Amino acid sequence: MPKILIIDDEKVIRSTLKEILEYEKYEIFEAQDGEKGLEMIQNEEFDLVLCDIKMPKMDGIEVLTKVGALQKQPQFIMISAHGTIETAVEATKKGAFDFIPKPPDLNRLLLTVRNALDKENLVQETKVLKKKLSKKLDMVGESEAINQVKETIEKVAPTDARVLITGPNGTGKELVAHWIHQKSNREAAPFIAVNCAAIPSELIESELFGHEKGAFTSAMKQRQGKFEQAHGGTLFLDEIGDMSLSAQAKVLRALQEHKVSRVGGDKEIKVDVRVLAATNKDLKKEIAEGNFREDLYHRVSVILIPVPPLKERAEDIPLLVDKFLGEIAIEYGTAKKEIEAAAIKKLQEFPWTGNIRELRNVIERLVILGGKNISTDDIKKYANY
Repeated sequence: MPKILIIDDEKVIRSTLKEILEYEKYEIFEAQDGEKGLEMIQNEEFDLVLCDIKMPKMDGIEVLTKVGALQKQPQFIMISAHGTIETAVEATKKGAFDFIPKPPDLNRLLLTVRNALDKENLVQETKVLKKKLSKKLDMVGESEAINQVKETIEKVAPTDARVLITGPNGTGKELVAHWIHQKSNREAAPFIAVNCAAIPSELIESELFGHEKGAFTSAMKQRQGKFEQAHGGTLFLDEIGDMSLSAQAKVLRALQEHKVSRVGGDKEIKVDVRVLAATNKDLKKEIAEGNFREDLYHRVSVILIPVPPLKERAEDIPLLVDKFLGEIAIEYGTAKKEIEAAAIKKLQEFPWTGNIRELRNVIERLVILGGKNISTDDIKKYANY
């Protein structure tokens, strides 16, 4: 049952609103002034607050402003008999969902309350999903190698320095990029990832910089590129070593001038983007062979973060296995399987050429095909080593 707090110095108004809303099956609480209302919000979880503006001790706008600084922020609907457009605009700017004049129209009041509660539900669902995503993207491990990566991330993330993440396939380079973004000042802005190896060379420029309508045969309408989509946030160029030389030249220009031009267009578009790049190639070798621009390398590699292969952090395998067992159980809607200590030790002996990605696949296979408690026999049968 949604909990609604009514803050109003007029007892008649509080009683009327309470009667209407309790009939709609809402749980109602009352406060006779702004100070009492703020105290209740600090001590209780409310889904919605109906707040008068003109009140003794503390007016509604002040209550709204102070609640904006709290961790718990219920939706606010402001109500007033003395409201003006300026007041409504001010309340909205400070985070109010809506503004209703007194005496409130019953139908509008109930509709606004329902809409505000729907928004609150969406806000809470988003928080839960972000928490789940954050947990899924958590960097698991306590080895010296992975702790060094974590320490570098902590130092680099708050800056706007460009980072080149290196390491074999499957080590978690994109995970490192996500962590840098999440711990940066750009966290609330977009994180846009582009796999340069997965896009044909003739399309990579359109993908990164967008195109104008008619720029080429299949360009039926104007399209924003990844640089524009990531404006204010982070652009992750995965497998940058596979990018064509012509695209490299344009990326270099974008990094130098903070501007891009769409394919088929002359207009320059300003972009504010932090670029993170990753590769499984030796870029210095690629430079020597003429496959990668040295000037671009120096632009993207202000900070280098080498991600260790799994065979160099075998002590992290028990923690990774436990994480994957939990994730797979949730995905399949089953109980989390246990794994014998001897089986874990066996997994630690493997070379893991596919790294963490391969380990995750093997654990999923063992969950599906193995026994209730995953044993060394299951490892021998299904791990393919």
